[in-house]
Amino acid sequence: MHGNYSAATGFGISLTGFQDTTKPRTDTIPNKTDTIPAVRDSASIRSKDSAAIKSDTFDVKMSKDSLDAPVHYAASDSIVMDVPSKKVILYSKANVKYKDMDLTADSIEMDQQKNEVVATFRRDSAGNIIGRPKMIQADTKMDADLMRFNTKTQKGITQSTITAQGEMFVQGEKIKKISPTEYFAARGIITTCNLDTPHFAFRTPKMKMVSQKLAVTGPIHPEFEGVPVPIYLPFGFFPLSQGRHSGLLPPQFTASDQFGLGLEGLGYYKVLNDYFDVILRTNIYSYGGWAAFVTPSYRKRYRYNGSMNLAYQSTRILSNDAKQEFTTAQTFNISWSHTVDSRARPGQTFSANVNAGSSKYNQYVTNNPMRNVQNNLNSSITYSKTWGTRYNLTASANHNQNNNEPALINMNLPNVAFTVNTFYPFARKELIGESKWYEKLGVGLNTNVANQISIYEKDFSLSKLIDTMQWGAQHNIPIQLSLPSLGPLQVSPGISYQEKWYSRKFRRNWNKLTNRMDTSIQKGFYTARDLSFSLGLSTAIFGKFENFGPNSPITAIRHVIRPTFSISYKPDMAAKDYYTMQVDSTGKNFYRFSYYDGTIFGPFGEGQFGGISFGLDNNIEAKVRSKKDTTDGGIKKIRLIDGFGFNGGYNFLADSFKLSTISLYFRSTLFEKINITAGANLDPYKVNDRGYRINEYAWKGGRFSPGRITNGNIAVSTSFQSKPKDDKKAKEKEDQFNNNNLPPMTPEEQMEQMNYTQQHAAEFADFNIPWSLNISYSFSFSRNFKADYSGFETKTNSNMSLNGDFNLTPKWKMGMNTYYDFNTSAIQMFTMFISREMHCWQLSINVTPVGPIRTFNFTINPKSGILRDLKVNRTRYFYGQ
Repeated sequence: MHGNYSAATGFGISLTGFQDTTKPRTDTIPNKTDTIPAVRDSASIRSKDSAAIKSDTFDVKMSKDSLDAPVHYAASDSIVMDVPSKKVILYSKANVKYKDMDLTADSIEMDQQKNEVVATFRRDSAGNIIGRPKMIQADTKMDADLMRFNTKTQKGITQSTITAQGEMFVQGEKIKKISPTEYFAARGIITTCNLDTPHFAFRTPKMKMVSQKLAVTGPIHPEFEGVPVPIYLPFGFFPLSQGRHSGLLPPQFTASDQFGLGLEGLGYYKVLNDYFDVILRTNIYSYGGWAAFVTPSYRKRYRYNGSMNLAYQSTRILSNDAKQEFTTAQTFNISWSHTVDSRARPGQTFSANVNAGSSKYNQYVTNNPMRNVQNNLNSSITYSKTWGTRYNLTASANHNQNNNEPALINMNLPNVAFTVNTFYPFARKELIGESKWYEKLGVGLNTNVANQISIYEKDFSLSKLIDTMQWGAQHNIPIQLSLPSLGPLQVSPGISYQEKWYSRKFRRNWNKLTNRMDTSIQKGFYTARDLSFSLGLSTAIFGKFENFGPNSPITAIRHVIRPTFSISYKPDMAAKDYYTMQVDSTGKNFYRFSYYDGTIFGPFGEGQFGGISFGLDNNIEAKVRSKKDTTDGGIKKIRLIDGFGFNGGYNFLADSFKLSTISLYFRSTLFEKINITAGANLDPYKVNDRGYRINEYAWKGGRFSPGRITNGNIAVSTSFQSKPKDDKKAKEKEDQFNNNNLPPMTPEEQMEQMNYTQQHAAEFADFNIPWSLNISYSFSFSRNFKADYSGFETKTNSNMSLNGDFNLTPKWKMGMNTYYDFNTSAIQMFTMFISREMHCWQLSINVTPVGPIRTFNFTINPKSGILRDLKVNRTRYFYGQ
């Protein structure tokens, strides 16, 4: 049943649930005359000397006990109205809505004379509570055994009440509401546990709350599982406000044999305005070391967002050298990320990802084992602008830094690239009929200008920067012609002109006195040019095999072959840029060097080329029967090999080494789980006893050999995880992640977040996934000149990373993360964690037994973000380098 009554007319509905004790009447609603006297239409009353229209007026007397807004009510059982006492009683699943108040209970009594609403519950035959009163008003949600509320004064009192204030839950034996936002509570508790009987709480005899702002209490003490903890405070202050607000950041206690006792993370968070805030943190150690961090961040929706971190470390640790007691170092690091929303300025983009600093900074970071083994720092700042669809300008500054000794810093700034997309100068503006062949002649332009600085950290100075600075430019003008296809063949003729500008020449000379190679640098302005003509042919060949049995899970295999073939000619315009020089003391081995080796854009290849280039690309797919997916007849297409093939060339005009090296590649995603990429270079020529190539094919001499693999690489990665125990929870978590309104993170922010997650893996344990495993392996090798040019040597690099976790029990999870270097045959980093799910709390143990800094961390803290700093923490670490 449902209804409503007006604030002006009082009760205006029929009565239900009463016995009629009056004499029978034919009509219970007597006829009444209209209480509003008839008046003439004001539109017909006009002043003799004025055309103004008089307004209608009504004189309606309002009842003293009338409400100032309508009340909407409903009940599933019955609605009883007592007219003499002006009461309405709602039974079973009662609901009353008045202004912004929404009240539900088993029974609700509304007293119009007192302007009072009383809500209660009842118990069933088993003693269970049915219809416990619940009220929602503004941002406040409240459950209670009894609610008494005055609709005029907006005041009320409740018994055995639970109210939610953001992440906080406040319970009180009695709570008195004195205004829409202010409450007083007697014998109350505050907790972040959402159970009626919470696992932990702070108990106080009295408190005052301001909704969504703060709670202030009298004497307060914590309790766990109902057991009081003998820690008493004279008062308590709990912020209940949502969103960003300034405040102190509590530290974490640590202990280390090298650093001493320490407090880490002590600081302050300051909100400057809606768009800007800053975090100040510091680490302090008893041996005299310290670190300071300044982290400002800014954001403006639909425009830009970014953050910066300025860090300075003054390290003082016990030395491993017996000659000195302490090792000291001053290091710094600067990181900055900035992104611009593409909608802010269409046609323009700007982004910055900076990570630069001292080469030893990462070694002295005490609480991040992933960062301790990070030996490379990279930065990039890029601005681009596009004019229509033809012109594009990109300006960038890049930085990369190798932290291994000696630490080498490379900076490219500025780099400017200007591109003119292919346009057709002879094409008509309005195409009528078929186009002529010359109208398909396209011309483009690619120009790159770069400036490079390479310097060792120990030599860093202004004079060294100027001395090592070099610049260069590269221009490329491609000319192409689109011809009609010849059946299955695509024909593409083209001309390419390139020009490079250099700021220096490198000259190597064999010094007979010292028996070594000397290098001299000559600065100036130098140019080199290259020209090539080509005619390319390409096609695609399809093959399918379908002769599988009716019970075979495979129905067909499809193979696609894409051969490419081109004829090209390139004159030898770079002959003047090369010279032959002795490379060892025997006087028998010589090597061809270019004056522009080591420059930004490098030299052009020497020699004429008049020959062919060829390539062959393949991919293989299969159709299999799927038992789960019945769409398309239950047939599912999967990729077996995404691509594999080779590329090479043959120069008919060369006097030696006519066949080029063959480039091999392979890529696949096996079973949509295992990612594999591989590549190699095959040299078809033999070498002498010193490793230098000789003009003789590898298969010559009666023994077949395709050649030598001079360099190669392979990377394999895969990830596995079990099905979620609760699909609904997994879907809710995925939706929450996809629907958040946070701005997209930069790659550096993602890496920083991933590092934090790996470092504190126990805090992010997902018990809904029983187990997960991620494996990656990489291997590479290359054949390079020895440092003294006495021959060649092969360098290899191989490593494997492994991380995963599994549930020991439904409430215990264990995981690990490790990195193994096959070159050193040692585990470079190993971390493990154990996490305990405790409903509103969590226990985490993080251990790093292997790494530059070995750590142990034990933490127990509430899950709620508002009480995250209320934790028990024990941290120890040992610096092992």
